[in-house]
Amino acid sequence: MMQAKQFGNDFLWGVAISALQNEGAYNVDGRGLSIWEVFARRQGKIKGGDKPYNACDFYYRYKDDLLLVKALGFKVFRFSISWSRILPEGMGRVNKEGIAFYNRVIDECLLLGLVPYVTLYHWDLPQTLEKEGGWASHQLLKWFSRFATVCAEEFGDRVKDWIVLNEPMGFTSLGYMIGKHAPGKIGLNYFLPAVHNAVMAQAEGGRILRNIIPKAHIGTSFSYSEVMPYSNKDVDIQAAKRADILLNRLFIEPALGRGYPEEANFPFLERLILHNKAWKYTEKMTFNFDFIGIQNYFALTVKHNSL
Repeated sequence: MMQAKQFGNDFLWGVAISALQNEGAYNVDGRGLSIWEVFARRQGKIKGGDKPYNACDFYYRYKDDLLLVKALGFKVFRFSISWSRILPEGMGRVNKEGIAFYNRVIDECLLLGLVPYVTLYHWDLPQTLEKEGGWASHQLLKWFSRFATVCAEEFGDRVKDWIVLNEPMGFTSLGYMIGKHAPGKIGLNYFLPAVHNAVMAQAEGGRILRNIIPKAHIGTSFSYSEVMPYSNKDVDIQAAKRADILLNRLFIEPALGRGYPEEANFPFLERLILHNKAWKYTEKMTFNFDFIGIQNYFALTVKHNSL
């Protein structure tokens, strides 16, 4: 096992939370509903019928929690902004109480000598926008641009380190393809536009942050897994290549200016490109990020299934 000193002096040690999983106070101080409060009410969707209403109570305990971060010797605190706490209707009016909460968190971080890393989107779309199609809507980029602009203008004077999206493959596939996460939609008709909108949003979010906060350190984050074929058979090798495209390459390659990955005889990619007329948007899908966040949970062994 590596020792901490082997990472070097420029390696930043920190802890991370997301708004939905930690804040609680879901109906306090003007916050609107997110897709997760609504999804969690559906029978059988969350184990044990749990709801994210209180979570870890960070909304009220943030000072104590940040003191723990400091006491443990960490230098960085990463947290996400609840879109529905800032813009309860998704667009339109700004919730001053929501802005004030994040100002308190940011100021407390700085007081304790912690560097705030802010994630714009960690899977908690306002329910009002989901009613209009959510991440599958052609209006998504307009909605997200408004949210990113408000965050940059309100917090950019103190926050210099930003992450646009957290694991877009996660919230598009689980929420808009297989329906296991909020908002629980199923099928390619939702997944294809959701993927493209997320690709566009991560680049546009980067541009908005760069324009408003010129010296910002801007990244986006992905969940990556080592993908290995089950055997040396060609069918397993090809299956592993396709899984690698979906899990590891689908969102980063457009950001790098390469467009969507190319793979012969892969109907999903063909439909993704045709459905979204992706060849028109290569430049808009591109942004020169300062860093890429990598989150790793597991390796994956892939076997061809003829069904």
